[in-house]
Amino acid sequence: MTHVILVPGFWLDGDSWGTVTTALRAAGYDVEPLTLPGKESRHADRSSVRLADHVAAVVARIDAAPERVVLVGHSGGGSIIAGAADARPDRVEHAIYVDTGPMGEGAVINDELPVESDEVPFPGWDAFEPPELTDMTPRVRAHFEEIAIPEPAGVARDPQHVGDERRFSVPSTVIACSMLSVVLEKLMADDHPYMREFARMENRSIIDLPTGHWPQLTKPAELAAEIVGIVEGRGAAGQVAVG
Repeated sequence: MTHVILVPGFWLDGDSWGTVTTALRAAGYDVEPLTLPGKESRHADRSSVRLADHVAAVVARIDAAPERVVLVGHSGGGSIIAGAADARPDRVEHAIYVDTGPMGEGAVINDELPVESDEVPFPGWDAFEPPELTDMTPRVRAHFEEIAIPEPAGVARDPQHVGDERRFSVPSTVIACSMLSVVLEKLMADDHPYMREFARMENRSIIDLPTGHWPQLTKPAELAAEIVGIVEGRGAAGQVAVG
């Protein structure tokens, strides 16, 4: 049974994958949505949590899995699964980046977000570009605000550390949502830092899922179907039951 580890992006916990988790389990997968250290609740102690702690949490779940795993990382979670794939390249069957990509040595996820008392609170919707907010209806925004948990500042600002060249042999796919494949391919052609690490992947692909930056909330059935299609090597997604 394929073991899928779902890693959320900033301000979200494992429950944010809820509908996607249900759909993947219905498709026959063993699914593990992670709540990363410091993200257990709004009142959790985040003062000493670093990026390395989040990477280590994913590595621990890879080590505990009975077989090779599929890693799925959303937004800032993409950098975390990239670090985990670097640590365990032989144990990762596929790395899937949801509206994000892998981060190379020395890069940081986002050191421009405002920090308050060693944490990064959700900055509000004005901090995002219009394409990122596609399909983010008032209902979806209200749900996000209800479940949002501050991010540890160390995770946002610490440099990434990767160094095992075998990471480039891990099959990798970007599910492009707010920034579609035509844009990402142009960034790769221009050697833009955002896509530089992904461009070095030996087996890479980009699949478009047009929506905003949070497809697990705006198009969860479609996202789950894309994940199934990637894992099963079908390219274009099939229909996955939800609920």
